[in-house]
Amino acid sequence: MKFIKQEKVRFQHIDYAGIVFYPRFLEMLNGLVEDWFEEALDRPFSKMHETNGIPTVDLKIQFKNAARLGEILTKKLWVKELKNSSIICGFEFENESNNIVLEGEVTLVNVAFNPERNGIKAEPFSEEMKVKIQKYLNS
Repeated sequence: MKFIKQEKVRFQHIDYAGIVFYPRFLEMLNGLVEDWFEEALDRPFSKMHETNGIPTVDLKIQFKNAARLGEILTKKLWVKELKNSSIICGFEFENESNNIVLEGEVTLVNVAFNPERNGIKAEPFSEEMKVKIQKYLNS
């Protein structure tokens, strides 16, 4: 199964050439991850960040085609590998003409904050969370 969301390319996303400025793609990807955690895994960032986090530790991206103002992008995310405290997710953004504009993979690590909130360490996913994540494995 893939987690799928759509997003319209807005003026705030583009550069002078009228195409998505590459850092905005990273913001769109982060939004996709955040929506996946809230909507599919029932672990909204607003609650998770009281005690835990899910930082990105590795990111691989290929820009395939330009995305332009007004286009609707279909953003897809799936799990390529689930480990004890990390997940490797694949992703792709597709335009309305079914052309891939962006693809890659992101590695996320489940971490716990220490009581002073000045340090973190990897923490295994709960069994309940692993079951939810597995639904998106190898799509």
